[in-house]
Amino acid sequence: MTDYLQNPKERKQTFTTREIRGEFSVTARALRLYGSMGLLNPQRRGTSRIYSRRDRARLKLLLMGKRAGFSLQEIKEMLDLYDLNDGGATQRKVALVKCREQTSFLEQRVKEMLQAVEELKTTCQVIERIQRERGELE
Repeated sequence: MTDYLQNPKERKQTFTTREIRGEFSVTARALRLYGSMGLLNPQRRGTSRIYSRRDRARLKLLLMGKRAGFSLQEIKEMLDLYDLNDGGATQRKVALVKCREQTSFLEQRVKEMLQAVEELKTTCQVIERIQRERGELE
């Protein structure tokens, strides 16, 4: 049996706010924000919002983009390129460039953070040495 048939979430066509919130650990407020920005487009059924498989897929990509440090506007721009009807070629091209840029940015931040950690360790050692010399350490 294929994964598609084994995973009931993949067969479902629509999802309630509660289902989406539970699956992705997002707040209702976040979902409303994503809807107001055009990142998601839930349908209304009375006072309830009903999310499509497309919304679910976009939310999954959105959250991945947030974890990678992209802004919501950058994520929206990349996701909206899917609607160009070019088989996703433009979306993949733009996403690759942005991913490479973000990777470089994050790698630089990691270097800076590691340097900051080393500087803090050195500062702690200096302070501890001064405390020992003055008999302030317990």
